[in-house]
Amino acid sequence: MAALEAGNYLKLSGGGGGGGRGKEKEIKEVHGRTAHNMSSSSLRKKSDLTLLSKVRCGLLRDLLANLQEIFLGTKLFVLFLAIPLAIVANYCHFGREWMFALSLLGLIPLAERVSFLTEQIAFYTGPTVGGLLNATCGNVTELIIAIFALQQGKIEVLKYSLLGSILSNLLLVLGSSLFSGGLANLHSDQLFDRKQADVNTALLLLGALCHILQLLFRYAPKSGGHTTALALAMSRACSIIMLLGYVAYLFFQLKTHSQFFETQQEEDDDNDDAVTEDKPVIGFASAMTWLVGMAIAITLLSEFVVDTIEVASDSWGLSVSFISIILLPIVGNAAEHAGAIIFAFKNKLDITLGVSLGSATQISMFVVPLTIVVAWIMGIEMDLDLDLLGTGSLLMAILVVAFTLQDGSSHYLKGLAPLLCYLAIGACFFVLKSPANE
Repeated sequence: MAALEAGNYLKLSGGGGGGGRGKEKEIKEVHGRTAHNMSSSSLRKKSDLTLLSKVRCGLLRDLLANLQEIFLGTKLFVLFLAIPLAIVANYCHFGREWMFALSLLGLIPLAERVSFLTEQIAFYTGPTVGGLLNATCGNVTELIIAIFALQQGKIEVLKYSLLGSILSNLLLVLGSSLFSGGLANLHSDQLFDRKQADVNTALLLLGALCHILQLLFRYAPKSGGHTTALALAMSRACSIIMLLGYVAYLFFQLKTHSQFFETQQEEDDDNDDAVTEDKPVIGFASAMTWLVGMAIAITLLSEFVVDTIEVASDSWGLSVSFISIILLPIVGNAAEHAGAIIFAFKNKLDITLGVSLGSATQISMFVVPLTIVVAWIMGIEMDLDLDLLGTGSLLMAILVVAFTLQDGSSHYLKGLAPLLCYLAIGACFFVLKSPANE
């Protein structure tokens, strides 16, 4: 799941307390919701705790309330069944391609619940710390899959999956959202604030430049027998530069220019299922405990995915490159993607852009360079070289999105263009037979 779009909202609440002081207005800092969290909230359900209120034992009542909020507080609750089924498939030696499919399905509700839990924790820590937590946990699935892929030496699978996450956010999510929103608002253009789009586009171009430099290094004059070592050193240096850029991006978002990333709170009186929380529904300790539990479950399923990807490729007749760059990102971020489309339907494009562009920026400027640094620490030679096809696809995707968003308005044709670009890239990788590891 994600992107960090923290907005610090101030609410004036009447402070009419006792005593003869008259009316006092207390400035209360409200939980700063992020575009990522607001997108995920469109898939949440209000919990009916009426029956639980009849439970006399307070400890048992609290436990049951937590279980209900965690597992039944999302419209994706039925997909939780895929988690035990994947574990059973592993230990009972069922078809490993089924194990791969069940693990992917199980990751969908887990990613949405991680977003929910980080939002709950932010109520207690404040929007700044909550925003930093979301920046860390927003793409926890990609990070964990990356670690397992590194351990097993599946560098190409890792590179393609990270590239696929960026492309799916830029082209598939944004394109389908703008296309759907344009059809829903057929007789008028949809407007959005260009400020955050410009910031994210600039950072995405910086990330693309680092990949291009790595590719161009192949054609630079050779330096004796140390070309590979020099290319690896340059890749690590660029990764550190990208991480510095991401830290500056966080400071820009959270401190100096947070108004660029503020999103309107969702108000949808016509939809009784819309969940707009202004207070926590579970305690801080419970939220932290469940967050650790979700991380463990994501770790287990991610290991299953990495272990069985080649078997699924052979069984389904799909190349590993296609599964890595197309299938993994689509399924792994399905909840977040669905929320972005829903908000585009509601003519809330600022939230949609915060989800798609913010997530792409987070992966490009944080997850990718962090993976390079982790591989460096582990003694694994991994660089930023996405090869000619991958680098060209990334650069063209960023340029298409930049031109699409240049005037601050959108209609269905602007959404159709990046969507068709994604289909073209998908067709290319569908016929590309790339090994899992080179």
